Amino acid sequence: MYVDHAFSISDEDIMMETPFTMSNQPPIKEIALAIALLFFGTLGIVIGSLMAYNHVGGDTAHGMFFAILGSILFIPGFYYTRIAYYAYKGYKGFSFSNIPAV
Repeated sequence: MYVDHAFSISDEDIMMETPFTMSNQPPIKEIALAIALLFFGTLGIVIGSLMAYNHVGGDTAHGMFFAILGSILFIPGFYYTRIAYYAYKGYKGFSFSNIPAV
């Protein structure tokens, strides 16, 4: 039986220290940024909606601006906070390595 060892992976290859070594430690700064984006995005959507529809503190144009800015902040904040939560809970297919480094 012929075995091509050119593409085999040995234990030495797995244990090598490289800058790309995977660790499942939570990236604290990235998660804090995601939570901040989620918080300020939600705040922007709520304040912008109140300003646009109830004319509280500004006119409709300012309210729409804040609502759009809030949604731009909310989308990545929600996405990465969700990944961090599922990785923390141990759901299959989610890990802290899916969160990009800042």
